[in-house]
Amino acid sequence: MPCYQIAILPGDGIGPEVTREAERVILAAAQNFDFEVNLEHWPIGGTALDQFDTPFPDTTRDACLAADAVFLGALGGPKWDHETGSRRCEAALLSLRKALGGFANLRPVIVPHSLVNSSPLRSDRVIDTDLLIVRELTGGIYFGIPRSNTQEIASNTMTYSRSEIERIARLAFNLARQRKGHLTSVDKANVLEVSQLWRSVVTEIHQLEFSDVELEHLYIDNAAIQLILRPSQFDVLLTGNLFGDILSDLAGTLPGSLGILPSASMGGKIGLFEPIHGSAPDIVGKGYANPGGAILSATMLLDTLGQTEAGACIKHGVVRTLDTGVITRDLGGTASTTEFGNSVLRHAFEFLPSAV
Repeated sequence: MPCYQIAILPGDGIGPEVTREAERVILAAAQNFDFEVNLEHWPIGGTALDQFDTPFPDTTRDACLAADAVFLGALGGPKWDHETGSRRCEAALLSLRKALGGFANLRPVIVPHSLVNSSPLRSDRVIDTDLLIVRELTGGIYFGIPRSNTQEIASNTMTYSRSEIERIARLAFNLARQRKGHLTSVDKANVLEVSQLWRSVVTEIHQLEFSDVELEHLYIDNAAIQLILRPSQFDVLLTGNLFGDILSDLAGTLPGSLGILPSASMGGKIGLFEPIHGSAPDIVGKGYANPGGAILSATMLLDTLGQTEAGACIKHGVVRTLDTGVITRDLGGTASTTEFGNSVLRHAFEFLPSAV
């Protein structure tokens, strides 16, 4: 019987609340599909800063590097907003991603029929939306050198190497090949030299290795417009770090709440899985944080570990929960965090002989 070591980093704010529900579905999946999981909790972010004077303790890093997968709840909050440099909660996330070696952030966005009326867009626009944003995670303007701020003038550098573009493009093309066979590469090649290289390399990889996948190029401004006008036209969107940050948050509004959306950071030896929402300090402890994004991030974790059938059952549980009207306040419902999790567990394994 396989046994998986999973490092759990609940983090700050509502992180521990939604992480708790994700843990419940992982444990239930293990029970129903004959594998074992060892879940160990480690501090990160503001919680770690308060206890260990650093947002990313060495013990947490070492535990993550020894794990088969890492699950993160949320980071930060007003209490720590004054911190700077390596003491910022966000610095812990960047350090974690660097330690794990993940260079690709995967953000699936699906609008099930039960949520079309929760979207800020008309239902006829968002219905049948099923897209995946593949964001390059370790390069681009967030990491480019030189960077400076003299209080009179500031600068950042957007840089990408051919090898960085090649590896993210190959990953995105492979994912598109497994889905509907269409990839949209997003850039600003009419203005930026770095985007001109991006477009050239993506086109080259397409012609040499993935000619069976349909490829189109969109400028970032047009991509943002199209994402709102007709999101269902997209399958896989490939972006650099900055553009992916913007588009993935924009796409996150399509189902009506960031709380329902998962993500994974992949490419290294160990995957990092986390909901895309923040720490939501205004609702901490009130019991109505949406755990859907955390639970769906757990399904991505299970898929990566090879437990795809277990992951599919959990996804079924989430869809059935939404279909039956068990929704949290961010989506217009009244269900508590625990009630949502209970419903997912009730429906996830309903067709299995060992259903919980």
